[in-house]
Amino acid sequence: MSEKGDRFRDRLRERRERAKQLKEIKAARKARAAAPRAAGTATDLKSDGSGGTQPRGWRGSRESAPNSEAAGASRPANVDSEARQKEKQRMTEIAALERDVEELSRLSTPTGDTAAEIDRIRNEVDELKREFYTHLGAWQRLQLARHPQRPYTDDYIRLLFEKFSEIHGDRNFADDTALITGMGFFHGKPVMIVGNQKGRDIKQRVARNFGQAKPEGYRKALRAMELAAKFRRPIFVFVDTPGAYPGVGAEERGQAEAIAFNLREMSRLPVPIVITITGEGGSGGALAIAVGDRVFMLENSVYSVISPEGCASIMWRDASKAETAAEALKITARDLLDLQLVDEIVPEPEGGAHFDPESAGRLLEPFLVRALDELTLLTPEELLNQRYEKFRRMGQFFA
Repeated sequence: MSEKGDRFRDRLRERRERAKQLKEIKAARKARAAAPRAAGTATDLKSDGSGGTQPRGWRGSRESAPNSEAAGASRPANVDSEARQKEKQRMTEIAALERDVEELSRLSTPTGDTAAEIDRIRNEVDELKREFYTHLGAWQRLQLARHPQRPYTDDYIRLLFEKFSEIHGDRNFADDTALITGMGFFHGKPVMIVGNQKGRDIKQRVARNFGQAKPEGYRKALRAMELAAKFRRPIFVFVDTPGAYPGVGAEERGQAEAIAFNLREMSRLPVPIVITITGEGGSGGALAIAVGDRVFMLENSVYSVISPEGCASIMWRDASKAETAAEALKITARDLLDLQLVDEIVPEPEGGAHFDPESAGRLLEPFLVRALDELTLLTPEELLNQRYEKFRRMGQFFA
């Protein structure tokens, strides 16, 4: 019994030391986050290679460009690599602390000072975890949005809706399994549900085409939404796709036309449309089913005209600079809310929706209920006018 107690005390001492190290890492991370803001004014000027400075946007001579690019490219790469390593180290430390707390709980009896000490350590770990996920950068949130265990449309259907009946096919070419469409009941009200589905394992992902819809998928979605408009049913849309499928066959069958047609027709549907970005909202493939009266984003979801990897390949001819591109693109929920491109941010369970899909569904539910209650009070004409004004206001501050 004494040997077991000594071993337990040693574990507690190790846990305290590791918690102290994590606090030091947290303080260093806050200092790093403050550094770019302090240096923000310095980036408004760019060296011209001769000791002077030029305003941002100045291109300089063709001869000086390679040297300035080389000088500016090496340092951010090293800094980004170091930051990624520290983030991974911290995530590993937090995961190890959580495992140790669970192990200590199994080894000890739930009474006395030992139980109180374990509760204190568990609270410290929860606080570290909460602080870590609260201050994630754009690249880290993108990784959470792409997490393979993140809840997809079929999970939200199971958690939030009743008596779901799926609709298949576009009545023209085929049934695209990358998009789920169907009818169901939400709090006793009949609704139409549309959403992307990526699949869990490799077999499912291949069958679902990794959530990348083809023209027949967008036409199926529009067929379902027009059916909802005919019977006056509200539409709930769940968006989680890296983008529309760019294959040759999809282009031959009119991918661009299908997306453009959806954009026009969704803007004219005289029923409430509630959009939720649950993971990735990639390019026109996401926007083709995201024209609605309310647009919500989960806390760790992203929404962008292009993926960071694609942006980095175009801007720098180097996909390894995707993390830099992610920050520049303003793809996070907070960025898009500040830009007035989405209406509200839906909180997620600590660590992300993939840790607790049931809690993620419960957190989303009141947002959907409130949106539906507000929109059903409007006449079709009021709905269409508000939707038109909503999208007309987007981007006006850039003019």
